[in-house]
Amino acid sequence: MLDALEKMTVTQQQQFQDTANKLLQSTFLSRDKRDNKEAYYFLMSYKDLFDEFFKILGLEITLDMPTGSVMLSGATNAFSLKLRRDETIVLLILRLLYNEKMKDTSLNENIVCAISDIHEKYDYLEIKRKLNKTDLISAIRLFRKYNLIEVTGDIQSSSTKLVILPTILMAINTEDITMVVNTINKITQDEYNKNNGEAN
Repeated sequence: MLDALEKMTVTQQQQFQDTANKLLQSTFLSRDKRDNKEAYYFLMSYKDLFDEFFKILGLEITLDMPTGSVMLSGATNAFSLKLRRDETIVLLILRLLYNEKMKDTSLNENIVCAISDIHEKYDYLEIKRKLNKTDLISAIRLFRKYNLIEVTGDIQSSSTKLVILPTILMAINTEDITMVVNTINKITQDEYNKNNGEAN
């Protein structure tokens, strides 16, 4: 690995460092996200070298070329992000919206939704505790950081468009959308039972 790095130009070595750091910070890379494109193609060109590098750290790269998605994962939970209740529900809703909108979108088009679509889906699922604006904006910022979405306007506006990136398929890795809905229902039912138990 060191030999391969030494054969790189100074610019390539810097790109290697920048790409590795980007993956370590955000877990996912998407070819379709403007600030990921260069890192994605660089990683593809030196995939074996990145595999070697991350293996030393106990990490593994998963590359899905058809969707242009990359995920960095580890064997232990130390590399997992612990989401809060609202963040988990928003992520699952984004996965539902991706699936719904994919049916009406060609392979070359981005999956786009408005922030208001998240609220509508939240209401449709009859989740008892309402999602406040602050928590939603916080979740959107988090998922943008992890390259699961791209925001194309003012994050404060409900009409702002979000591009849901294909990396969402790696974050919520299931073909069974019913399972996603059931997970949301379980989270809200557990919360209801807990609150009911505390009230009695």
